[in-house]
Amino acid sequence: MKEWWIMQFDEITVGTVAVGVDGSTSSDHALTWAVEEATATGRALTLVHAVAPYAAVAPEAAQYAKIALEAAEAGGQAVLTAARSVAHGKAPDLEVRELLRVADSRDTLIEVARHAHLLVLGSRGRGPVRSLLLGSVGIAVTRHAECPVVVVRPTRHGIVRLGVLVGVDGTERSRDPLELACREASQRGLPLTVVHAQLLPHGRHDEEEGLLLLGETVGGLREKYPDVPIHSELTAGYPGERLVEMAERMDLVVVGSHHGGVASEVLLGSVASFVVEHASCPVAVVPTVPRTRG
Repeated sequence: MKEWWIMQFDEITVGTVAVGVDGSTSSDHALTWAVEEATATGRALTLVHAVAPYAAVAPEAAQYAKIALEAAEAGGQAVLTAARSVAHGKAPDLEVRELLRVADSRDTLIEVARHAHLLVLGSRGRGPVRSLLLGSVGIAVTRHAECPVVVVRPTRHGIVRLGVLVGVDGTERSRDPLELACREASQRGLPLTVVHAQLLPHGRHDEEEGLLLLGETVGGLREKYPDVPIHSELTAGYPGERLVEMAERMDLVVVGSHHGGVASEVLLGSVASFVVEHASCPVAVVPTVPRTRG
C-alpha cells in the first residue's frame, strides 16, 4: 500500500539511526536517546510510525473504513511532526526523515532494521488498541532485527551510574556486542564493564578458565579504545539475572541475541529477552549473525 508511505523503505538512508515513535512517554525517552546517538555518530535520524491496517469489511462499509484509515494516517502524521519538532529542538542541524506505513508494527520495524545502523524503541507503548508500535513488540523485534536494537527502559533517578555493561560468553558471538559496547562507551565518555557469568559456582579450575576467557576477550580492546576504562568481572549465576542486577547502576547494558536454531534461541535469546524485560536502564540487543543488507 505504497500510497500511504511518506517514504519508501529503499529511500531510508543506509546506516540511519531509526526510532519508533507513537507519542507516548516511553517513545519520548527513546527519541531523546536516538537523537543523542545520531548526533554523536553523525548519522541521519529516521522517525518510524506504523498504523495498524484495517481488516476487510463489507462493501457497504468500505467508505467508513477508508475514512477511519485516513484519520489514523493523519494521526500518525501528527505524531511524526511532533517528534520531528522535538528532534530539531534538541539538535537543529540533525538530518531527520520520516516513515509512516499502514502495516503491522513488527513487520515495519524488522524491515527498517534491514537498512538501519541501529533501531531505538521505548519499552512501553500506548496500549494494545491505541498503539502496537512499542511494548511487547520490542521483544519480537529484538529477536529478528538485523541491526542492533536499543530498548530504552525506565531508569531510576538519583543513582550514580557506572557506565556500559556487556555480557560475553567467550565465543565468536561476543564479538559484535563487545564492539558496540566499546563504541558506546567511547562516544559517551563512559567506562566499560565486561562480565562473564557462569551457571555453576566457581571451582578453582572453573575460575581459572573463566579469567583466562575474560583476558582473551578483553585483549586488544584497551589498545583499540585507549579512552575507555575497561573492567572485567567473572561472576556465578544465571547470566540474565546477573546482568539485570548489575544494570541497576549502569547507563547501558549490551547483550547478544543469536538468530539461529532452537537451542541457540533458548539459551541466548532467552537471556536477551529477560534483560530487555527487566533491566532498569537502556538495553542494546546485538544480533550475532551476518546482516543481509544495510
